[in-house]
Amino acid sequence: MAHELPPLPYPNNALEPHIDATTMEIHHDRHHKAYVDNLNKAIAGNVALESKSIDDLMKALSSSVPDAIKGPVRNNGGGHWNHTFFWRTIGPKAGGAPTGKLADDIKAAFGSFDDFKNKFEAAGLTRFGSGWAWLVVNGGKLEIVSTANQDNPLMGKSIAGAEGTPLLGVDVWEHAYYLKYQNKRGDYLKAFWNVVNWNEVAKNYDAAKK
Repeated sequence: MAHELPPLPYPNNALEPHIDATTMEIHHDRHHKAYVDNLNKAIAGNVALESKSIDDLMKALSSSVPDAIKGPVRNNGGGHWNHTFFWRTIGPKAGGAPTGKLADDIKAAFGSFDDFKNKFEAAGLTRFGSGWAWLVVNGGKLEIVSTANQDNPLMGKSIAGAEGTPLLGVDVWEHAYYLKYQNKRGDYLKAFWNVVNWNEVAKNYDAAKK
């Protein structure tokens, strides 16, 4: 079946004032939709690829996607996966700090929650051009990594330069923040903490450990 654009789990204005409604509308309805449409075009007629979930397609990128369409599948499949993941891990009435096992393990891995935030922001701030910063589980350990363009850690280190199971990601493409924050990516990254859905991140962590 063709991939479909998932609806936002909340209204466009639900993340105000941290992420504005116009940005959310353009980001979801135009950018994400374009990734879905172009992914479907890229894999049209390839029954084996059409039958894969977006998760499986990302994991199979290096082994099962023909070279002739690897670029479009990487870019547009990555854009579809990344944004679907992003919408779920942010939300209204969110922010604050994680609790439970996730909070304990973040402290153990990074020193403190504030240290983690600083390192995560740095990963997003120093990603040259467009890309993402991620909190992942890799080999049972929490790590912070970043990827270029629409790559993600599921694609593997040989393609994305990073690997692991994503728990949290932040989009640092300019279309994610420029209308409100202009060139101040650092301000956007600090505001991001007000919309992180830590309950969803904790679910991702539990699933990654199984």
